[in-house]
Amino acid sequence: MKTILQTKTPVVGYALPLIAACVSAIVTIGCAAPSHTITPEMQARAAADNPAPPKDADFPAMNSAKWQQGSFPSLEALRAMRTGMGKDQVRELLSFPHFSEGLGGVREWNYIFHFRTGAGPEYITCQYMVRFNADVLTNGMYWKGPGCADLLAPAVVAAKPTPPVVPPPPVVAAKTTLGADGLFRFDRSAEGDLLPDGRQRVERLAAALRGQAFDQVVVTGHTDRLGSTAYNDALSLARAQTVRQLLVQNGVDAARVRAEGKGERQPVAHCAGTARTPELIACLQPDRRVEIEVTGLR
Repeated sequence: MKTILQTKTPVVGYALPLIAACVSAIVTIGCAAPSHTITPEMQARAAADNPAPPKDADFPAMNSAKWQQGSFPSLEALRAMRTGMGKDQVRELLSFPHFSEGLGGVREWNYIFHFRTGAGPEYITCQYMVRFNADVLTNGMYWKGPGCADLLAPAVVAAKPTPPVVPPPPVVAAKTTLGADGLFRFDRSAEGDLLPDGRQRVERLAAALRGQAFDQVVVTGHTDRLGSTAYNDALSLARAQTVRQLLVQNGVDAARVRAEGKGERQPVAHCAGTARTPELIACLQPDRRVEIEVTGLR
């Protein structure tokens, strides 16, 4: 009896296109690592980086983009971008970058964004760069293109026929202290956690600074002694960074504003006891503050 041998096409012949597609996808989006927990200490490091901004030549040529059509992003999504965000969070807001960013250790994402200029089809095009630090958290967001950064400023409401009289900006003090309890919701530090009165005080200070000549503004966050040193350092720096960002959003030159956190190391209150009682928390209230010091005011 003869044995009939059947020749089959090797399975690898079918697998090659699939493997090629997978490799292409990996090259497109980079080697994405599994998600990891973002700690306050990691966010504090990202907020403290303050890297030098890129030059126009550091942005990739738009014709080298993988997706050259770009996209029309949500302004609210762009306004939600902050330092200390992970790649999953950035991807949730802005989607994948439009350029092939490499295979491993990716520290930079680049986008091509379009913005409508009116009711018609006309739009302007901007490039947007997101940089990541060694913890793979955002430590800088940058624009290329005239007027692109200004697109995130709040819309200006048209003046009414009989606008109210606006008092002149207050005289800027060399050092202004804002109580953190009146600035932020309890134990919070993001811009969305700013209380309405606290936000208005920072915006009024920014308006006053716009009319003054000065060398530098240093925003320093402080906490009370309750909680761990590492946590207090991270919280104080995150709050200072939020106040700095609000000043910049309201017209203060970003290159002249610096944020730092001192945690619990510079107390001003003298309170006995260590138990976390309502009385002790109230006594330590002056320690929870954000100081804004203007140098070279003239």
